[in-house]
Amino acid sequence: MIEPFRSEFNAGFTPAKYAELLRRLDERTQTKIEFRVAETPCFFSAELMDTMVQAGQELTQQLLENTAYMRDADAAVPPEWNVPGQNGHPHFMTVDFGLVRDAAGELQPKLVEMQAFPSIFGYQVELAKTYRDVFGLDGSLESLFGGMDEEHYWELMREVIVGEHDVENVVLAEVDPFRQKTAPDFFVHSANLGIQIVDVAKLVKEGNRLFYREPRRGKLVPVERIYNRVIVDELVRKQVQLPFDYRDPLQVEWAGHPNWYFQISKFSLPHLQHATVPAAVFLDDFFSGVGQERLPQDRSQWVLKPLYSFAGKGIQFAPSDVDLTAIPGAERHDYLLQERVHFEPTIRTPEGMTQAEIRILYVWPDGKAMTPMTNLVRMGRGLMMGVDHNRDQTWVGGSAGFFPIR
Repeated sequence: MIEPFRSEFNAGFTPAKYAELLRRLDERTQTKIEFRVAETPCFFSAELMDTMVQAGQELTQQLLENTAYMRDADAAVPPEWNVPGQNGHPHFMTVDFGLVRDAAGELQPKLVEMQAFPSIFGYQVELAKTYRDVFGLDGSLESLFGGMDEEHYWELMREVIVGEHDVENVVLAEVDPFRQKTAPDFFVHSANLGIQIVDVAKLVKEGNRLFYREPRRGKLVPVERIYNRVIVDELVRKQVQLPFDYRDPLQVEWAGHPNWYFQISKFSLPHLQHATVPAAVFLDDFFSGVGQERLPQDRSQWVLKPLYSFAGKGIQFAPSDVDLTAIPGAERHDYLLQERVHFEPTIRTPEGMTQAEIRILYVWPDGKAMTPMTNLVRMGRGLMMGVDHNRDQTWVGGSAGFFPIR
C-alpha cells in the first residue's frame, strides 16, 4: 500500500522474475510448492503492523487472564483428545486480521480469527527472503518484527521447538507429512533445526515412550519432544489410526501442546471485548435467544463457521434458517455465527485492487514473553482468502508483508 514501494514493484515486475521466484522457492524448500504464491509481496506501514502486533498480544492476554473463559475453554477440549501435561501458555499463536475502512475512511484491522497453533514459520522466512533477492527490494524494508535478524529468529525457534533436548530426539509430527501442502515449511524447519519429520501414525509406542524409525538404518529412536503440527480435525476426517491414545500419560514434551488448539480458536471470539473483534455468538446460544442482538440485522452479513475445521472448510456465508436448523442440536455449540468482515481491496496490482488478510505469527518460549516473529499475507478477490480458494487467479495467493525499518 505504501509508496514508492508499490509503484516501483509494479513497474519492475516481469513474468521471468516471477518464474525465478518460484524456481528458487522450490530449490530453497527442497520440494515443489503446491499452493499458489502471489506475484508480489505487500508493503504496509510500520504503524499498521504495530497495531496488529499489539492487538494480537492484547487479545491473547485477555483470554488467558479470564478465569471464566479458561474454565469454559478447558471444558471445550473433547475428552478423547485431552492430552495430559498442558503448560501454562501456548508456545505458538497466530492472529489473522482483515483490513476494513472505519467511519472516517481510515484502514483498520479487524480480527478474523486466532489460533494457538503453529503456522508456516519456516516457509515465510524463505518466501520473504526470496522476494527480496529476486525483486531487489529496498533495503529499508523488513519482514521480521522487532529488528530481528534471521539468526536470532532461528535461535528463538530452536528454543521453543527443540528446548534442551538433542535434536535427534525431537520430531515434527504431522499426518502423512510429505503429502501435505505445507511440506515445504516442514523441510525448512528440518534444515534449520536438524529435527526429523515423521508421520504421527508411524510412531511406535513402547510402554509410556514414543519412538520413530530412523529412516536410513531403521533403528528405533526415542522421542522426547514433539513439534506438533497435527490437526485433530484431519485425524477424525481421515480416520487415522494412531499407535497411541492422546490421553496416555506419555513421557514426552509438546512444542505446541495439543489442547491449546481447542482452547484458543474460533471458540474465543464470543468471549473477546476489543475494538478489532467482530460480533460473534455460538450457534446453540443463538437458538436459545442469547446474543442474537450482537449480530447485524442484515443476515447477508452473517457467516457460519465450524469451530475446529482448518483452511476455511465448512464456512457458509449468509446462512439460511434451513442451513442453521440442519445442524443437530448436540453439535451447535461447535459452530459460530459471526459478523462478516468486509475486506477492503488495498493492494494495487496490474490486474486491479486486491484484498489482503494478514496473519501475525508469535512464539512464546517457556519463561519468556510472547514474541512477534513474522507475518503471512493471503491475497485474494473472492469471499474466501485462503490460497485454495484463489488458485485459478493471478496476483493472488500466499505472500509476505514488508514494512519500513524504524
